[in-house]
This record gives sequence, structure tokens and C-alpha cells, in this order.
Amino acid sequence: MTIIPFTLLNLQGDGYHIIIDVEIFDTPFKMVLDTGASKTVLDKTTVMASGLAEHDLQSTNILSTGLGTNSMESFTLHLPKIKIQDWQTKKIDVAVLDLSAINYAYGQMELPLVIGVLGGDILTRYGAVIDYNKCTIKLRSRPVRRS
Repeated sequence: MTIIPFTLLNLQGDGYHIIIDVEIFDTPFKMVLDTGASKTVLDKTTVMASGLAEHDLQSTNILSTGLGTNSMESFTLHLPKIKIQDWQTKKIDVAVLDLSAINYAYGQMELPLVIGVLGGDILTRYGAVIDYNKCTIKLRSRPVRRS
């Protein structure tokens, strides 16, 4: 198990978000840890600004729900690696969406911008244990076997 510290952001009395430091494309970013998100999602604008070409994204022809809309075009991206502190996973498919509304809201609250959301696909697969008192998350190095 790898123990990873996180920051608990108070959203000005409107709840809390868990923020973790990640490395994607060999670049450090902030990411929201979201136990309610079924899939890990990256922001399309940030991904494109990181030097990825549009043809690296695969259109899913599926309109995503959540994030305040049900008509958002989504893409899939095969990431070679996501690294969080000393923990990493390789060769993972993530969703890519326009998360500009989230980053706009964060900017309005003078909070750091995020590359995306770490979702239940990774959290479940690696047996995540969140400790709000210690502000840590534990992740296994190998996927959990599920029957």
C-alpha cells in the first residue's frame, strides 16, 4: 500500500473537495479525487495544451452525463501512465471532457486549476482507502481481484 497525502479544500461553505498532486505526461498537475465519479476524467483543454494531438483522442460518440449537463461530447485517451507520489499505474484508458466549468469555478474561488477527476475506476481497482482525519489515501500497488 502506498499512502498518499491530499489537500481537503473547503469550497467556501459549499462542501469539500479532495485535491491530490498527480503526474501525467511527465508534468505535475492537481486533480480532484471523486468517489462519486464512475470514471477518471481529464480536461480536454489541458490535455491539448500538454502537447497531445487531436487525433490521439478517440471520439466515443457517447454524450456524457453529470457535471451539470447531459450533452457533453466525450473522448477516450489511452494514457501510458498516471503517477501519484510513489504510486503509479500504467496503460489506462480515461475519459476526456470539457471541464472548463469546473476550472472556471475554481478560478473564481482563487483555487488551483485541475487537470481532471480521479474516479471510481482507479479507486476501486486499487482498493482505495480514504482517511479524512489524516488527509491521506491508501492505494494498493496491484489491482484488487474482484469476483
